[in-house]
This record gives sequence, C-alpha cells and structure tokens, in this order.
Amino acid sequence: MANLKKIQERVVQLVKRIMKLKVNRELLQINRNFIICFIASASLSAVAAQLLVNYDSYQTTTITIIIGYVIYFGLFSSLFYMDNRKRYKTMESKLIKKELLKLISSFGVGEIIYLGIRWPSLYYFLEIGIEPYLASIISEVIATACYMLSVTIFLRKTKTF
Repeated sequence: MANLKKIQERVVQLVKRIMKLKVNRELLQINRNFIICFIASASLSAVAAQLLVNYDSYQTTTITIIIGYVIYFGLFSSLFYMDNRKRYKTMESKLIKKELLKLISSFGVGEIIYLGIRWPSLYYFLEIGIEPYLASIISEVIATACYMLSVTIFLRKTKTF
C-alpha cells in the first residue's frame, strides 16, 4: 500500500510538471520568435551600419536602430499572428484583450530596456573605432539578451503565460 501511494505521488508530480510545460509553451514560442527576429534584424542592421560608415556616429546609430526596429517588428508581428490566430479564434474577446494588454506592457518595458542599452552601446562602440557592422552586432546581442530576459520575466510575473 505504501508503494502504491508513492507511485501515485510521483505520477501526480510528473503530471504537474507536464502541465507547467504546456503552460509555458506560448512563452517558448515567443522566445523562438524573438530569436528569429533577432537574427534577421541583427544581420540587416549590421549591413546598414556598414553602409552608413561615412556618417557621424549618432546618425549611424539612430538610422541603424530604426532599420532594426522596422525589420524586427514587421517579422515579429507576422510570426506572432501565425502562431496565435487559431488560439485567439477560440478565446473570448475579453480574454484576448487582457492578454494583449499584458503582452504590450511586457514588450514596452522590454523596449525601454533594449533602447536604453542599444543606442548608447552602439554609439560607444562606433566612437572607439570598432567596425560598424561588428559594433552593431555586439550591441544588438547585448541589448536583445536583456530585452528577452526582461520580457520573459515580466510575462511570468504578470502570469500572461
């Protein structure tokens, strides 16, 4: 009898772990989308930075970041829509609005952190003479890592996923 109870407890613990993984599936999809968008954005931003080599550092920094944003959000919006269109069709509109508000809030916090790191770091790297494409990639890696971490933490704390 004691062995049966231990087995039941282990099964219950295993089921809880599996359920928790399913809850975080959306979070994994978002992080996957972050990485895909990061690769596209970082690559094209590096090219743009190198093409802007003859401009002042602040101009190169600003234009490179704008190009990165356009690429990132264009691609992320498409991926997010494709991943969630079926899910949102079955949800109540009230729940969709609540979830989207939490997502936008999380991304907003992440964007403040991203921009607060990306602009000064890219500008600094350009000013100390690092090649523009390399400066762009380095600052993008640092800023995106902080962005992903902050958004993931914020989504977990607000229990969005």
